Amino acid sequence: MLDKKIIEALADELRAARQQGVQVRHLSKRYPEMSIEDGYAIQRAWVAKELAAGRHIRGRKIGLTSRAMQLSSQIDEPDYAPLMDDMFFESGGDIPMSRFIAPRIEVELAFVLGRGLRGPGITLFDVLKATDYVSPAIEIIDARIEQFDRDTKAPRKVFDTISDFAANAGIVLGGRPVRPDDVDLRWIGAMLFKNGVIEETGLAAGVLGHPGNGVAWLANKIAPWDEELNPGDIVLAGSFTRPVGGALGDTFSADYGPLGVVSFRFA
Repeated sequence: MLDKKIIEALADELRAARQQGVQVRHLSKRYPEMSIEDGYAIQRAWVAKELAAGRHIRGRKIGLTSRAMQLSSQIDEPDYAPLMDDMFFESGGDIPMSRFIAPRIEVELAFVLGRGLRGPGITLFDVLKATDYVSPAIEIIDARIEQFDRDTKAPRKVFDTISDFAANAGIVLGGRPVRPDDVDLRWIGAMLFKNGVIEETGLAAGVLGHPGNGVAWLANKIAPWDEELNPGDIVLAGSFTRPVGGALGDTFSADYGPLGVVSFRFA
């Protein structure tokens, strides 16, 4: 485990990188002994600094839910991070490009909880009973740590991504929310458009077979830290499309068919 002073310093560095819009180099290259536990420790230190500055947590995100992404990241389970209140944006509007460094767009479902979930032992059925509704969503991911090292071009490690808020940077909710028992969530599909061109399509079953499985995994995963999912939490269950890069002026829309559209423009 990294020294506590190092963890605090790296959390400060990442927070400054987000505020200043300048990427930092791989933490794992500087600290080759770094572990997944160190990544979460840095993330928690960063979250504590955000809370001290007046921010609050509105929910959680789950990442690396597809088998392909886990294999490419050399990890055998998803990762997670909090959703802070300043990461939420309205559908159909402009989002300041200045808020991001290298944004990419993913298509997800958001579970809005009516009851809390505290592990261990949480199942998919517990998740469905606790969920008030499920909403179409877009996640904007970002890289405060270089995705590829500027010199060696080596990809960052999963420890880096976890430290970096699991790459989370923005959330857009929209479309038509549904009760979890009104539709087979596995078969919810979406088309992701960039500037009017379809870039990606996918089905929610791509997330661990059922998007609710990710929520159950998360509730059980955070239980040893004496943490739980709370009533009112918004939980992004994981992307079922490949991330698509965005730039100033780009428009994005995720068309969920009968569940409507989530859209925005980088301005």
